[in-house]
Amino acid sequence: MTHDHDLVLRPTPAQTEAALNPPDGRNGGDLVVETLAALGATTVFGLPGQHALGMFDALRRSDLRYIGLRVENNAGFAADAYGRITGEAAPLLLSTGPGALTSLAALQEAAAASAPVLAISSQVPTAGLGGGRHGYLHELPDQAASFRGVVKSVHTVRTQSQIPSAIEAAWKSALTAPHGPVWVEIPQDVLLAQTAIPVVTGGDAFPEELPPRPELTAVAADLLSKAARPAIIAGGGVVRADASGKLRQLAETLRAPVVTTPGGKGAFPWNHPLSLQSWIEDRHTTDFLEDADVLLVVGSGLGELSSNYHTFHPRGRMIQIEADLGKLESNHPALGIHADARLALQALLETVSPREDATAADRVRDVLAKVADRIAAQDLTLEQDVLASVRRALPADSPSFWDMTILAYWAWSAFDAKGPNHLHSAQGAGGLGYAFPAALGAAAADPTRPVLAVSGDGGALYSIAELATARQYDLDVTWLIVDDGGYGILREYMTDAFGEATATELTRPDYVALAESFGVPGIRTTPENLEQDLAKALRTPGPSVVLLPAVLRMFAPTHLD
Repeated sequence: MTHDHDLVLRPTPAQTEAALNPPDGRNGGDLVVETLAALGATTVFGLPGQHALGMFDALRRSDLRYIGLRVENNAGFAADAYGRITGEAAPLLLSTGPGALTSLAALQEAAAASAPVLAISSQVPTAGLGGGRHGYLHELPDQAASFRGVVKSVHTVRTQSQIPSAIEAAWKSALTAPHGPVWVEIPQDVLLAQTAIPVVTGGDAFPEELPPRPELTAVAADLLSKAARPAIIAGGGVVRADASGKLRQLAETLRAPVVTTPGGKGAFPWNHPLSLQSWIEDRHTTDFLEDADVLLVVGSGLGELSSNYHTFHPRGRMIQIEADLGKLESNHPALGIHADARLALQALLETVSPREDATAADRVRDVLAKVADRIAAQDLTLEQDVLASVRRALPADSPSFWDMTILAYWAWSAFDAKGPNHLHSAQGAGGLGYAFPAALGAAAADPTRPVLAVSGDGGALYSIAELATARQYDLDVTWLIVDDGGYGILREYMTDAFGEATATELTRPDYVALAESFGVPGIRTTPENLEQDLAKALRTPGPSVVLLPAVLRMFAPTHLD
């Protein structure tokens, strides 16, 4: 019997001719870039290093666009954002040892946020593998071991013939739900050696689908159809699976209120009558969710932030749809459905019975009113005005990237993302320095929209070197830096815990002058002028910096009520 895929794999006459007569002057690095191009990659990020030069030399002979950042971790953040915006695996080219290890924090964020990043690192020559015998520069006894606890999968190459298959396997792994970062390692001599292996022309690394088990969705649909007070928590898995439309259909069919986690921002319309918005760090919302007799959790492991710091204790029956098997029922017992959010929501849509519930919208309004009253009682007008100014200045379809800073913590709860896959932050792993390099990656992915990055002055210093990258590639990113003279959120934490703060105050540069020294226009603004200045910067093509000197405060920790 002949299978369709057998026919697809047969080479055409042109492919056969090209395979039998490969061009001269190619090396192992060419096999890397050829495979990436064959898989559909168009842009790669990275930073060259001694052992990786074979890959970078091969870029010269390819049509791939290269975006070079100044720090490997920032290159990882840029690739992370490119993967989130496009839904494709973002190649990240790295060197050995320090270069590779510097990317670890970015890869941890990509793993936590399910961003598809394909990291390809060099390694010392094969003769030196195993550690310490030859004393090669950058040598580690087991470099791949440093990544096994961070990425989805590790793929080690030892010969040129392994390169195309290893990269295809890694690409497939990165894009199979749950998406995530993967690691490919290739020794220097393998990259540099001339090759007679044919030019790589085929690449069909389609990710595996992760459908739900039908017996489980049948039970889930029955529970939801018969529920008296159903509710839904939507996490980042809904966004990654491009399942926001199906989520809305299901919520409207069931008349089920929906709250989105920080990672799920934009997965459900902010002003929909059934939208509890993102006030998941509020006791009123937590109480509402605990009171649900059937709670559907889609694309969230209900970790620290999404469970209101583990104070959430559901009393009803819980259904959890999660593509990451390790997160399934990891925090609460549930009817666990290991599946891609899109496929599982579609299965539920096909099997649930519509519910009538005349009180659902009223109950949502009541919760949101209680939240608003609680915030209004805390004298936080400045913070709310600043966030509202950012929202009005930012075009509705523009993506924004937020560092771990007080204004971002506000955004998790109070910012209307205006759509799925628009608001991104480092809340997955929680590392500093994410916003600006990630925004650069997003601008490279889609140059038709201005991109906003938001940092505090502490986080800004992690990625200040990338002003040079922004200028070099003329990327349309506006960087809002909220300067409060230190690590603002840590200052609050320490003052609350110990009565005073230590190691949180920072001497910082004149950010406007510094930006201008890179050839990037900068402006110092005030809370009153923020909307106008930020909107103007976003309308002006190319990179820019808007500096807001302001000390913002967090709303009180509602889980302690």
